[in-house]
Amino acid sequence: MQELIIQIMNQFGYLGVCFLIAIENIFPPIPSEVILTFGGFMTTYTRLTVPGVIIFSTLGSTIGAIVLYWIGTALTPQRLEALTEGKAFRVLGFEKEDVEKTIGWFEKHGKKAILFGRCIPIIRSLVSVPAGMAQINMPVFLTYTMIGSTIWNILLVSLGAILGASWEVVVLYIGKYSTFIKAVLIAAVLFLVIRFMWKKITYKNEEV
Repeated sequence: MQELIIQIMNQFGYLGVCFLIAIENIFPPIPSEVILTFGGFMTTYTRLTVPGVIIFSTLGSTIGAIVLYWIGTALTPQRLEALTEGKAFRVLGFEKEDVEKTIGWFEKHGKKAILFGRCIPIIRSLVSVPAGMAQINMPVFLTYTMIGSTIWNILLVSLGAILGASWEVVVLYIGKYSTFIKAVLIAAVLFLVIRFMWKKITYKNEEV
């Protein structure tokens, strides 16, 4: 995948950066660290500039975030209620009140979640969906998305430009950071599974 990303960027320049970052926001497995740090490296031997790569990568981030935001808005209160009452949610141990509390929290703290979430691998993409579900005001969503994305893009593009041919060092360390985030998310899922099993056992004991 890394070779394909580099090929697209070498061929299409700024537009390639914009396109790849937009896709990366919708499909988190595509590594933004490769796109951004290599984009920074490209500024050392092509006509691309650091500000230009940052601008187009931020544009791509915003486009991808808007797509996921609108997916989130498709989960209307009626559809969300139907999902929470479905078998899949019950199997996972979710309750309607849990979802309502989560959305309520996001409505209250959504700005911070969007801003800081844009600087965390994997979460930087997923945070747009609950923002849409919580119906965060679009101008507010775009503002915080662009600020958070710009910070992330400046950091990685600048590191790529500074390290030059050694840009892959950044990818290595960001990869370790992403692995940590994945471990945290897996732990959260395991917690939900254990909670569900505990509720099941408690419920059966109460019946006896």
